[in-house]
Amino acid sequence: MNRNEQTGRRDFLQRSLAGSVAGLTIASTSHVMAQTVPHSADPEITNDVDVLVVGGGTAGHVAAIQAGRAGAKTLIVERNSQLGGTTTTGGVAFPGLFDAWGKQVIAGIGWEMVKESVELDEGELPNFAKVPQHHWQNQVYTNQFLYAILAEEKCAQAGVEIAYYEFPQAVTRTDEGWQVDCVGFGTRRRVRCKQIIDCTGGAEVVGMLGLPRLREEERQPGSFLFMLGQEHQPGRNQIHRLYVHGADSTNSRTATEANLTGRKSILAKVRREGKRLMHLQPETGFRETYRIEGETLVTVNDYTSGRVFDDAISYAFYPVDLHTKTGVRPKPLQPGKVPTIPLRALIPKGSRNIIVAGRCVSSDRLANSGLRVQASCMGMGQAAGVAATLAARSGSTPLEVPLSEIHALLREHGQIVPGMG
Repeated sequence: MNRNEQTGRRDFLQRSLAGSVAGLTIASTSHVMAQTVPHSADPEITNDVDVLVVGGGTAGHVAAIQAGRAGAKTLIVERNSQLGGTTTTGGVAFPGLFDAWGKQVIAGIGWEMVKESVELDEGELPNFAKVPQHHWQNQVYTNQFLYAILAEEKCAQAGVEIAYYEFPQAVTRTDEGWQVDCVGFGTRRRVRCKQIIDCTGGAEVVGMLGLPRLREEERQPGSFLFMLGQEHQPGRNQIHRLYVHGADSTNSRTATEANLTGRKSILAKVRREGKRLMHLQPETGFRETYRIEGETLVTVNDYTSGRVFDDAISYAFYPVDLHTKTGVRPKPLQPGKVPTIPLRALIPKGSRNIIVAGRCVSSDRLANSGLRVQASCMGMGQAAGVAATLAARSGSTPLEVPLSEIHALLREHGQIVPGMG
């Protein structure tokens, strides 16, 4: 090929490529303008709020929405880039269980969000009037991407401010409640609040305060979710999963190791099987780290017997579901048994002005294996949002708020309260 031919070929390819890029740009690009962030060049910011929610996962975003809807000035701090936790970032976008023995037992804000995300995605909801042969048949297939966006919309509607990429570095008691110093890249945020809701999964704020926590020597494996060889259809099917044994979300170093281990194994699987990697979640989903030592502890006998605690604030329903190196063999609850969650299991022992929600609930290991699932965590989150709001309003602490007031506000916002219909 002579020089003229080479030049002509190069010009032709450049014109063709430019046309292709231009076509793609026209076809795929739309535009939106982000609002200007006030004082964005200033690295230091201060917030005065009623309720600070730390962690925007399964329990946290529900707690924040509930607090906002109930009139509390609320800020939610989340170290990742979206809300929803296990449902979204973890990819377990088939939450359950909202029903037991032919009727719905958990409703409220969590169910509202799941239902709306399914309807917007034109998906299908299970028939709760039908008792399934296997518990997983009534888990709800949810589009994880829609869910994350809807969570932000509902926070905005409730007046909740969201701070992504930030996490507390210091927590100090004050006469009014707490001073919480948070750090993100380019941001130092001081939050003065009346109440804290710790929804970090491992009760990390509780740990920062030196309050007692429980943890097993060996923890359940985490799951890294992915799809090989076929397209993943969000809201329609489950994803392939890889057990990451030894997965530990205690700190950034242990979480990093779990993620590196999972991705390395998936890459080896791609090479070994010769299939395309079609979907990969950004991080490992963790089942177990710390639990609080609460004002009461839910035992596996409490759980499996369906004990109705005097201060029950939500139902829970799932098999005892301990994952091990040999797999998992769920132990279904006996017919008619529906566990409950007491308010005191959300209160760190000896504390004031702080409440937790989610898998760090005060419980023994076997009870926690059933309590840790999404619907139950959503129920806890809503109850924590109510208790913290009422405590902030009255200048007290969640455990001193009359239980009748907590129940009444929960019912007002659509939750099903144990023993009250």
